Amino acid sequence: MGRTYTNLDYHVVFSTKNRYPWISPKIETRVWEYLGGIANRNGMIPYKIGGIDDHLHLAIGIPPTLAVSEALRLIKGGSSNWIGATFPELRGFGWQDGYGAFSVSKSILPSVIEYIIDQREHHRHKTFQEEFRELLVKHGIPFMEQYLWN
Repeated sequence: MGRTYTNLDYHVVFSTKNRYPWISPKIETRVWEYLGGIANRNGMIPYKIGGIDDHLHLAIGIPPTLAVSEALRLIKGGSSNWIGATFPELRGFGWQDGYGAFSVSKSILPSVIEYIIDQREHHRHKTFQEEFRELLVKHGIPFMEQYLWN
């Protein structure tokens, strides 16, 4: 085989710093679009970006030449500066330090996209903390509760 073929799609989740509800419905569309622009400019495929006031989800394709950690550094770093500069009331805005990144097969990608679209409805019944714990368990990722939210 003379060429390399990859499909590196992820469901990525991270929150605002201290899970503070910075991203109101009034600005969320602009924020999600800006994050998608960062992804596009860096060779990523933003299938869907969405969330609620204190966290977001990305269904994203990342090229094999870009580590997941670098992709998230570009997205989070570029957007936090823009958010603070664009929305004066959000001057103290920041994202949490870490993130959850879960590999997604192409056959499951449509359900992940639907899950992201339904975030507001989904979180009428479940907190971000409950949701994130469930994702970690579902993907077999060990964690210690005392370190999860620091």
